[in-house]
Amino acid sequence: MTSMSRARVARRIAAGAAYGGGGIGLAGAATVGLLLAEVQLAKRHVGNGGSGRVPVADGLYGTAYTVPDEPPLRLTMLGDSTAAGQGVHRAGQTPGALLASGLSAVAERPVELHNVALPGATSDDLDRQVALVLANPARMPDVCVIMIGANDVTHRMPPTRSVRHLAAAVRRLRTAGAEVVVGTCPDLGTIEPVQQPLRWLARRASRQLAAAQTIGVVEQGGRTVSLGDLLGPEFEANPRELFGPDNYHPSAEGYATAAMAVLPTVCATLALWPADEDRPDAARREGFLPVARAAAEAASEAGTEVTAAMPTGPRGPWALLKRRRRRRVTEPTPSEPTPAPSSPSGV
Repeated sequence: MTSMSRARVARRIAAGAAYGGGGIGLAGAATVGLLLAEVQLAKRHVGNGGSGRVPVADGLYGTAYTVPDEPPLRLTMLGDSTAAGQGVHRAGQTPGALLASGLSAVAERPVELHNVALPGATSDDLDRQVALVLANPARMPDVCVIMIGANDVTHRMPPTRSVRHLAAAVRRLRTAGAEVVVGTCPDLGTIEPVQQPLRWLARRASRQLAAAQTIGVVEQGGRTVSLGDLLGPEFEANPRELFGPDNYHPSAEGYATAAMAVLPTVCATLALWPADEDRPDAARREGFLPVARAAAEAASEAGTEVTAAMPTGPRGPWALLKRRRRRRVTEPTPSEPTPAPSSPSGV
C-alpha cells in the first residue's frame, strides 16, 4: 500500500472514529476464511515459552538527583503488554523503567513511575486505565506514555472503535494537564512464526491502524512515535535477539530499542530537549505536512514523531513530522529505583 493510499484509509478511519461511523474493515471478509488455517498455525507457535509474569517497576528513579522541596517528575504508562513490559524478567528491563531512568538523566530530576497497563488490553480498556490515573488529582502525571493497538488487530476490533477509545483517552489526559505520547501499533507482520499471506495482512492492518491512531492522537493534542517500522526491520532481522522467549513480546533488547525511540519525544513534551531539535531539519526529511500524510509516512518509518502544527489548511489540520536522534537508554542499576512498597501497578 502506498503512502497516499494509507493516508486516505487513515483519514476515513479517523473520521469514522470522530463522528461515530461504523467499522471499516482492515481486511476483506472474503479473505478471513482463507486465513483460518494460518491463524491456528501461528497460535500454536506464538506465545509459548513465556511465564506471563510482569515485573512491577513502579517507584522512584534517579534518586541521586533529589533536591529538597522539589517534587519528582511523574511518568505514567498505559496500554497493553508492551507498555507493561511482559516478556522480561527484571523490572529495570521494562519500557517504563527504561524511560523513567532516561528521563531522570536528561532532566536531572527524580522520576516517579506508575504503570496501569494491562497485558492483553485492547483500546477499550483505556477508559478504565485513565480513570485510575485521574483518581488522584494531587498526583497527576506530568507525562503519560500509551502503547496500544496490537491486540486490537489480533482481536479484529473495528479500527474506528479502536481510534475512538484512544482519542478519548488522550483528550481526558490532556484536559487534566498531562502531556501524552503514544507509541502506535507495532508491526505484527514481523512475528516470526506468522506465514504469508497472514504476515502481509497483519503488516497492512498494523500500519493502517498506526496511521489512523496518529491522526486521532494529534487532533487531541498528543504526540505519536511509530513503533511498527522501528521494531519491524530490527525484529525481522534479529528475531532471536529482539523477541522474548514467547516469540511475541519484545526481549529486554527490544524494549530498550523502543524506549530509545520514545525517550526524545517524552523529553520534548516537557521542554527538556534542545530547542533547535524542535525545528524541522530538511536533511532528515522533516517538515510540515497534512496530518493524514504525516501519519501515513510515520507508519512506514522507524521512530518517526508526529505532533500538531497548524490547526487547519486546504487539506485539513497540519502536523510536524520529526525524525529525532535517538538517545541510548540503559537498564537502571538495582540500587537506582526505589520501588513503591506494595503498590499495585495495575498490570
